[in-house]
Amino acid sequence: MTVVNSMTAVHPGAPTPPAPSRARRAGALTGVSLGYFMVLLDTTVLSVAEPDLAASLHTSMAGLQWATTGYTVVFAALLLSAGAAADRFGADRVFRTGTALFALASLLSSLAPDLGALLVLRAVSGAAAAACVPASMALIARLHPQPAARARAISVWAAVSGAAVAAGPIAGGALVEAAGWRAVFLVNVPLGLLVLALTWGRAVRCPRGAHRVDWSAQAAAVVVLALLTDVLIAAGAGAWIHTAWSAGGLGIAVTVFALLERRSQAPVVNRTLLRSAPVRAGLMAGAVTNFALSGALFVLPLLLQRERHLSALETGLAFLPLTVPFAANPPLTGRIVARTGPRPPIVAGLALLTAGGTVLAGTVFAEGAYGWLAAGLLLTGFGISFILPALVAAVIGAAPPGTAGSVGGLLSAVRQIGATLGVALMGAAATAGTGWALLLSGGLCALAWPVFALTPGGTTR
Repeated sequence: MTVVNSMTAVHPGAPTPPAPSRARRAGALTGVSLGYFMVLLDTTVLSVAEPDLAASLHTSMAGLQWATTGYTVVFAALLLSAGAAADRFGADRVFRTGTALFALASLLSSLAPDLGALLVLRAVSGAAAAACVPASMALIARLHPQPAARARAISVWAAVSGAAVAAGPIAGGALVEAAGWRAVFLVNVPLGLLVLALTWGRAVRCPRGAHRVDWSAQAAAVVVLALLTDVLIAAGAGAWIHTAWSAGGLGIAVTVFALLERRSQAPVVNRTLLRSAPVRAGLMAGAVTNFALSGALFVLPLLLQRERHLSALETGLAFLPLTVPFAANPPLTGRIVARTGPRPPIVAGLALLTAGGTVLAGTVFAEGAYGWLAAGLLLTGFGISFILPALVAAVIGAAPPGTAGSVGGLLSAVRQIGATLGVALMGAAATAGTGWALLLSGGLCALAWPVFALTPGGTTR
């Protein structure tokens, strides 16, 4: 489950490879960053393709929800152990295997004959994505052993996330306009091949370690999150018999997972972290933030294309007020964190998310002009771009000594769980009207704001 630990692990007896040249390090960093870009792009690029996908595969709202959450469910659950797997098998092997599998699954997704095949392939893509993220951090650490150079490299890697989120809706809209929903998956194939080419070679090598991975507990975690998602989607669709069966299965899965965790010598969740109130508050903020982002990216394209009759490309462009702050605001947030600590920007971000969700809901209820919708999107975009860069510093600073890697992996997993629940719950609420879904998001952020703001402890800088 370690992320930072996998970056810094030293394995006695492992041969030291020759230091790669500056050009080789730059090329490898570009490849690793593009791998992260590819993984994050897949979380947003599908959003504007939803209406075309639904018409092509004749699927319902529940089917669309699973087309999105099939990816994030597996991604979230496997992130809990992906860092330990990178340590165990070698980060370079895990990263390249994940990249190749991601590209292959994307290619097959573009050829999926029906919804069932697409859902299976989305789950495979989620597993591949989980393999790539912590392994990419370990590769950066291996390529840049000096702290200052490593910090600069990680800043480049992290900046790619904003670019991926910003590019997703626009790229998706352009691809759908040109060739339909299948094209949003095809774009990952050349990206994956480029990543493999840039990260290939003896210079990009990480040693194997002795970290354990409890695969049975990890599989149980995937089943728990999948059944929880199924319960929420089925309840939102009014399929109560389905909901009852899934809820029963969820209860059994939770029991099995708890028993496996109790007996495990390598538990999936580090329970020590959850005893810290500041860590719990940070995890809650991360989950709520991704809930609001992924939920909005799911319900708003359906509104804009079905009710306001925008094209896929116009829908992608309409999201610019939401996505531009992801690319523009992180440097400002970094300076604020350096001066005041991570708490003030997170508190401000949660307030902006509350305001953004409220404005969006009010605009939809009143059938207001796009200007009001853009204002709500802008508030939401700035809220998220204040929270996410500061959140890692907040939870790692609040974690007990020696657990930075564990809390980093747990934060990443919890954020993806929040994204999964955002699509499931806001999609369910959207059956009663998109305004209710957005009001749910704003209300949840409003509840999270005082909880985080009033939680004592954590770091101030």
